[in-house]
Amino acid sequence: MTNEPTDTQYAAEIAPRLQWAEHAPGVYKAMIHLETAVRRGLDDPKLYELVKIRASQLNHCAFCLDMHTKDALAAGESVERIVQLSAWEESRHFYTERELAAIELTEAITVLTDGFVPDEVYDHAAKHFDDAELSHLIAAIMMINAWNRFGVSTRMTPGHYQPGQQG
Repeated sequence: MTNEPTDTQYAAEIAPRLQWAEHAPGVYKAMIHLETAVRRGLDDPKLYELVKIRASQLNHCAFCLDMHTKDALAAGESVERIVQLSAWEESRHFYTERELAAIELTEAITVLTDGFVPDEVYDHAAKHFDDAELSHLIAAIMMINAWNRFGVSTRMTPGHYQPGQQG
């Protein structure tokens, strides 16, 4: 028998700082329009969500993690692959070479540690995606980074998103 409390009380939900989409509806609509164009260029919904999840992990965007893990599960992604994504370098065997190239490119573009995307990372991605797909993949990474900046800076609250709500 454990000494765990029988009544679990979670921490209070933190209120968002700002409902930015309400105060900048033109920007929000433009982002949605651009997101729709990006999504049309990537025909693999699981890959698309893995990219969104990985960038959101790196950017510590809880709202986007909530959204994209739920959308990934709804698209048929496995819990195991989502859980392993934060340690993908040690869990490479969970992903295809194409997915690994996309994940690696996501990290390079999101973090920009050296101020640029290394040639070997770009070249690896270019081996697995044609020019149109690669262009859309880069755009998808750019989009999630923009969404993450809105989510983190305005402290958007995770936990209320339903799969497909934004799609």
